[in-house]
Amino acid sequence: MLGSLVLVRVLTEYLEPAEYGQLALGLTVATLVNQVVMGGVANGISRFYSIASEKGDLWGYLRAARRLLVVATAVVVGLAVVLIVALAAADLRHWLWLASAALILSVLSGYNSALNGIQNAARQRAIVALHGGLDAWLKIGLAVGVMLWLGTNSAAVVVGYALSAFLVTLSQFFFLRRLFAKLGAWKGHTANENWARQMWVYSWPFSAWGVFTWMQQISDRWALNAFANSSEVGQYMVVFQLGYAPIGLLAGLMATLIGPILFQRSGDATDASRNASVHRIAWRITRASLVLTAMGFAFVWFFHDWLFFWLVAENFRKASYLLPWVVLAGGLFAAGQLLAIKLASELRTQTQVVMKIVTALMGIGANILCAWLYGIEGVVGALVLFSAVYFAWSAMMANRLPVIEMNETHIQV
Repeated sequence: MLGSLVLVRVLTEYLEPAEYGQLALGLTVATLVNQVVMGGVANGISRFYSIASEKGDLWGYLRAARRLLVVATAVVVGLAVVLIVALAAADLRHWLWLASAALILSVLSGYNSALNGIQNAARQRAIVALHGGLDAWLKIGLAVGVMLWLGTNSAAVVVGYALSAFLVTLSQFFFLRRLFAKLGAWKGHTANENWARQMWVYSWPFSAWGVFTWMQQISDRWALNAFANSSEVGQYMVVFQLGYAPIGLLAGLMATLIGPILFQRSGDATDASRNASVHRIAWRITRASLVLTAMGFAFVWFFHDWLFFWLVAENFRKASYLLPWVVLAGGLFAAGQLLAIKLASELRTQTQVVMKIVTALMGIGANILCAWLYGIEGVVGALVLFSAVYFAWSAMMANRLPVIEMNETHIQV
């Protein structure tokens, strides 16, 4: 978290608000790939580690995970070719370099997410923490280094991000090989499981709603760019990164801690007592996150000027009064995401498709309308509205325990 805050301070010193806005717009390409292609695969790989380990078939699991990552990479390469050809034909040279760097970053980030998910599922806490902190600080040093080399522009920053992701990916592979050698994962499989199919059945909803959630996540900055200018986008992104992103990091910390626990306790989600235990834990963590959100909102309400004085360059400080509302939005969305982990541990990803798509469409409409009517203030208001609806719907779904279907095998047992 400290690294992410320092990154904002450093980049706002080097980049003007308009260039910072272009950086935010360019990174929407990486968000698309992660939401629609790599993200779903990474979630499936992470979820099924505990099941494969329990069944003693890490070898078959790893082969299936590698196959899914290869297919996902091929899809990204296809999308990259189409996008690069379109930008080249339109003679948008600056956007061409920015999009190319963002696509490379997206693939490397996808691999990082998948490998980190395996490490987290295997309870390799120190390794997960090492790579999280390493990436945050490498981004700062490499982004500044590339800017000094290639010039202070948004494309240079993304190149620095990509280099950081590449180095972290190399480290991930090194530690994973050591882990699997220790676990004897290279000795061949012992269970007759079609892991690739099971992971795909679990993962495809993430890709299905990923298109819509990606559109919702980028519509705020693109709507501001359309109805205002890229300088306003830069102002908004600084508020977003200082208010929304830290809450997301805290939620990610909680998810890193409780995700593997919930997955292991739930197993294949066919035991009612195990599901009830997961239900209690998830709701306790969610209530705690809501309390932290309220405390964060109150603190930032009184100290937003002071925070911006220390964390942001002077020409980015005029939007500091919006920070408390972005913190509130981030906290509500994070609480909804924690409940989504509960649903995922119960293998109920398909039940979330309608909720994810409908809330995303609502968020897109709110971003466009509010950006048109009220500018940056309207976009922040739309963010709060979307997060509140998302949390309420997630809470309604997560409050119900899963229905266990008794098939013929269970009856015989």
